[in-house]
Amino acid sequence: MITIQLIFWLSLSLILYSYLMFPEILRLLARKKEQELEKFLPAELPSVSVLIAAYNEEKVIGDKIRSVLESNYLPERLEILVGSDASTDNTNQVLQQLHEKHPSLHLSVFTERQGKPGIINQLAKNARGEILVITDANVMLDKDTLTELICYFKEERTGLVDSRMVNTEVKREGISRQEKFYISREVRIKHHESLIWGSMMGPFGGCYAVRKSLYRPVPDKFLVDDFFINMTVLKQGKSCISNIEAMVYEQASSDPGEEFRRKKRISAGNFQNLSLFWPLIFKCSRGIGFCFFSHKVIRWFVPFLVMITFGSSILLGTKSGVYLGLAVVHLVALLTPVIDQILRKIKIQSISLRFVSHFVLMNLALLAGFFRYLGGIKDNVWQPTNRTQD
Repeated sequence: MITIQLIFWLSLSLILYSYLMFPEILRLLARKKEQELEKFLPAELPSVSVLIAAYNEEKVIGDKIRSVLESNYLPERLEILVGSDASTDNTNQVLQQLHEKHPSLHLSVFTERQGKPGIINQLAKNARGEILVITDANVMLDKDTLTELICYFKEERTGLVDSRMVNTEVKREGISRQEKFYISREVRIKHHESLIWGSMMGPFGGCYAVRKSLYRPVPDKFLVDDFFINMTVLKQGKSCISNIEAMVYEQASSDPGEEFRRKKRISAGNFQNLSLFWPLIFKCSRGIGFCFFSHKVIRWFVPFLVMITFGSSILLGTKSGVYLGLAVVHLVALLTPVIDQILRKIKIQSISLRFVSHFVLMNLALLAGFFRYLGGIKDNVWQPTNRTQD
């Protein structure tokens, strides 16, 4: 029984460490720290290529391109490259009309699905800018976003800069409030990693900038390209930082089913990246191994840790009322998605319950993604997340 108790408390401690203790350690280490990097003056800003992979984005692509064109970045140092990934709606027509008015917009139409990484790889080859800004079609920019993203590249050690994702249209129904809380918390954690070591563990993917000289093509069938690019930059000895002044906006995901599908895909991609970058767990310099293990690797295995704590608490519960109580708590927590769904059908919205339900569903998606990874990734094409559902 002592061995089972040790397994239970070790597993529970790893979960609590990754989600609670590690962020607090970062907060304490980052206290009173500021970004101490030299910045480009506006007239010194380098040439930039904005890369966008688009598949059936007719509803947002026009607004997206306009948000880039209306930025205060020097127009003569800015180009936009859009790859339409065999779109079947009016995406190509919208882009063609914009190209006729704005020659700095270049459209590449692909007749067969490539997946976002494949599109970005091909656009990067044709990009003329010193800095690549990789951004999603549904993520909107402020006038200052590009300037803020690029300004820290004056320092040679800066290899990648992430923006600050801000969720819009947060609703009481659905999971948009929980998603906003999760993303806001992740922004803080990544910003602290940036301030302390310059070893941010992955951009959000919606909009970030990377030196073209450091860009390495994303492997075929890879699902999470932004984390791959981030880790290759760290491997090359450069910094990955977060600039919370570079604001971008995305409608918060509200539909649990849509978000489960997206997180399952990301999870499978996480394990692809782990298979490549696991040696960095042991890299002591610049906090890389510490952040990679504490922020990412433990979290990717939380579903298994939960199963271990649940199973061991049941075994221990035959001898102890304390462990039996913990087993009941586990069971109730695991059932919260079902309970929440029942309450939603009778028009009862429990925000606090949905936070627990969201955590459970997120980890179920991690587990499903792990098994998708084990089964082999056959392609990396994607369907845009529907962010208009309740």
